[in-house]
Amino acid sequence: MSHPKRRSEVPDAQDTLITVPELRELLAAGSPPHLLDVRWSRSGPPPLEHYLAGHLPGAVRVDLGADLAGPPGAGGRHPLPGTAGFEATMRRVGVRGGEPVVVYDQRDATAAAARLWWMLRYFGHRDVRVLDGGYEAWERAGGPVVQGRGEEPSAPGDFTAVPGGMPRLTVDEVPGFAAEGVLLDSRLGERFRGEVEPLDPVAGHIPGAVSAPTFDNSAPDGRFRPPGELRERFRDLGVTSRTPAAAYCGSGVTAAHQVLALRLAGIDAALYVGSWSEWIADPDREVATGP
Repeated sequence: MSHPKRRSEVPDAQDTLITVPELRELLAAGSPPHLLDVRWSRSGPPPLEHYLAGHLPGAVRVDLGADLAGPPGAGGRHPLPGTAGFEATMRRVGVRGGEPVVVYDQRDATAAAARLWWMLRYFGHRDVRVLDGGYEAWERAGGPVVQGRGEEPSAPGDFTAVPGGMPRLTVDEVPGFAAEGVLLDSRLGERFRGEVEPLDPVAGHIPGAVSAPTFDNSAPDGRFRPPGELRERFRDLGVTSRTPAAAYCGSGVTAAHQVLALRLAGIDAALYVGSWSEWIADPDREVATGP
């Protein structure tokens, strides 16, 4: 891969997040961004139930499994869809290339919104942000919600998908990456160590990776920790603005949350989309366990 440029300053909000007050101000002014609801959970209610129970005014629902991933297989549980397929999906939900987009999930620690943020930026959209704290933060602040089947875009979008807008690590590049940078494993520590594995048939981690559970990037209320705290966290993990960094998880979802947190800290990192579920699809690839 071509290494991402190191960043010496924290990116502006257009790169990353929008707060609840900022979004409410845009809605009140009659200049709303295009809202996408991408709530998802492996174990909770189906995403459609969340959406029907309440969503932000004007938000169009996007499904992680159906819309943001290709068929599971050798490429992992949530491989990237093809460029043409993603473009068609984004046009169907009304995304336009020159229109700001805001994506949200239940709370940022659920990570689905970060996956869509990364994908839109990877495929060339330059103005996409994640609602910090997600739907829960919006609801706590008394933001208006809509119940029922909800929104359809007023017109099809015109978004043109061009891959390559964000750094990406392929499975063939993974083995040598830890020798020159830091490969962050975004799963919980017990999965990294190989003590439990609830989702994939093999437990453990990629040799040379560093355990960095993604949810440590969030405060208890689901919002991201301040950039200074994130920089300190990543510095303790061996990552600075001068360190090549990449993140993986089980299937490329929570690792996108890690990439977003790194960007808040002023660090551009690559995403290994296939992640652990792709890595172990080939039994000849080495597996490590323990700390």
